[in-house]
Amino acid sequence: MAASDRMVLGPLVGAIDQGTSSTRFLVFNAKTAELLSHHQVEIQQKFPKEGWVEQEPKEILKSVHECVERTCEKLQQLNIDITNIKAIGVSNQRETTVVWDKTTGEPLYNAIVWLDLRTQSTVERLLKRIPGKNKAFFKFKTGLPLSTYFSAVKLRWLLDNVEEIRQAVDDGRAMFGTIDSWLIWSLTGGKNGGVHCTDVTNASRTMLFNIHSLEWDPELCQFFDIPVEILPKVRSSSEIYGLMKSGALTGVPISGCLGDQSAALVGQMCFQDGQAKNTYGTGCFLLCNTGQKSVFSEHGLLTTIAYKLGRDKPVCYALEGSVAIAGAVVRWLRDNLGIVKTSQEVEKLAAEAGTSYGCYFVPAFSGLYAPYWEPSARGIICGLTQFTNKNHIAFAALEAVCFQTREILDAINKDCGIPLSQLQVDGGMTANKVLMQLQSDILCIPVVKPSMPETTALGAAMAAGAAEGVGIWSLNPGDLTAVTCERFEPQINPEESEFRYARWKKAVMKSMGWETSEAPSNGDTSIFCSLPLGFFIISSMIMLIGAKYVSVISIVGLRIESTED
Repeated sequence: MAASDRMVLGPLVGAIDQGTSSTRFLVFNAKTAELLSHHQVEIQQKFPKEGWVEQEPKEILKSVHECVERTCEKLQQLNIDITNIKAIGVSNQRETTVVWDKTTGEPLYNAIVWLDLRTQSTVERLLKRIPGKNKAFFKFKTGLPLSTYFSAVKLRWLLDNVEEIRQAVDDGRAMFGTIDSWLIWSLTGGKNGGVHCTDVTNASRTMLFNIHSLEWDPELCQFFDIPVEILPKVRSSSEIYGLMKSGALTGVPISGCLGDQSAALVGQMCFQDGQAKNTYGTGCFLLCNTGQKSVFSEHGLLTTIAYKLGRDKPVCYALEGSVAIAGAVVRWLRDNLGIVKTSQEVEKLAAEAGTSYGCYFVPAFSGLYAPYWEPSARGIICGLTQFTNKNHIAFAALEAVCFQTREILDAINKDCGIPLSQLQVDGGMTANKVLMQLQSDILCIPVVKPSMPETTALGAAMAAGAAEGVGIWSLNPGDLTAVTCERFEPQINPEESEFRYARWKKAVMKSMGWETSEAPSNGDTSIFCSLPLGFFIISSMIMLIGAKYVSVISIVGLRIESTED
């Protein structure tokens, strides 16, 4: 590529996209939004106990460094000058909780992932302190119900159960953060002056943040007994936080930060009230922009901060429907059941089946999120017959993702009062054409997929490039690049869609009530674990022994009588 051609590219912006399943670094042209290069590394998830999900913070950080370096190498191979990268944005899996030692830079425990369920007993203990055990008690401050999902209860569990963390808090050495905080602190110097901050979108997912005052809330911190000193400083989603301190991009400002779902909303350019997008990743998240007004749901949705694109810019809110398991169900079919070797094979199996043949799959591996917020639910597959095979199960798994989206779309339509006429989609699963057609069929509206699906990373890049002091990416509507899209139209009649949806709802009801926090933690399945059952069996045994004893006495008595005669 000639020098003159390199100059045409103009300023570039990088984006760290740290998700639940993988880390990526992507580089965009700030003038055209064209994706120039990227690199991806898969992240290991650990499941030390049933319901527990962890990741290693240092592995996540290492994957970021690797992705940045490999992407820069690829750009140089394309003869693109990496000194044109003028800013970096961060997008991250939300709620996942990290605590580390600021004097050593070492994590004090594995990151507890947003999907993790270990805090159910913590939630139930906290509920006892709330009048009427009302899960929505803090809803008007936080937009959230009390749930295992959010960071505050994960942090409370760590303080209750990890002595090393308690000691570090007492010594003033502990820092808390979601993944964005851990990465920004580490990349801007770590123990040598790293910046401890987060943005409003990530802070709004902790349950410690007042979404109206945009500050850590003293009452919430007191309720969860979280010391404010360990919390990061809350900043806007678009401003310079600090500079990269190592690697190929040393000296480049980190100037954008958005939770992944907010980043996707920005990347889809949903800047108007009523615009919505659905992201299909490990989970599935439908966000609808409600502008500068916080709307509170009557149908199980969350009120969250959409973005605040500058220190002096207004905060915008969104209604959110959160589904825990979407792409994760495909990974489960691959890694746990072994019915496919790659995730892409699921599309092929589903296409061969063309139907679930009456089989319904509710992947409630981590309970049910929106609109139910039911932690007692567990995954079920029902409607099985001798005819059912792995193709039908693959189809049912994809259909489950679509049914869950239908549930949250119905809730958003009820809360907003104006039904969506189409659904904008993004995320890794949108490459699956069978899934996209199924989604349109089940929603009975068109599904619109951008030709460049990396909207989460694009949103982080836009925020970074638009930051004051960077100013290379215009967010004015007239300056935004038009996006080409692929469109999927419904191909079944609404009656068939409603029939299948009704059967799905029936299956959901059967998935509930499987688990309680009182279940034995050591895996003891003895019948005596149930006190009522234990008393019944013990009393029955005593009665049997007593009856046998009485019987023996009666026989002996008869023999004595006959002897006397």
